[in-house]
Amino acid sequence: MTTHIERIVVDALKPRELSIVELSKALCDVKGVREVNIIVAEVDVRTETIKITLRGDDINYDGMVEMMDEFGAVVRSIDEISTRKR
Repeated sequence: MTTHIERIVVDALKPRELSIVELSKALCDVKGVREVNIIVAEVDVRTETIKITLRGDDINYDGMVEMMDEFGAVVRSIDEISTRKR
């Protein structure tokens, strides 16, 4: 049996000019992700604090971090995670 990430909630920071639509589509292309929800929690002059919820069968955490990095967003913390053995 192996353990798979099925749901992860990320507190992140992104540049204001980056659209959450673009970011959500890019994150949905990460291996194992089938659904992405993004909520803007706080807006600053240059940045936005966002909560990202990813759902899937086997979310590639490293792929998610790399994709966010490509878009200039950074993970501040992991607020929730759900894993399952199969």
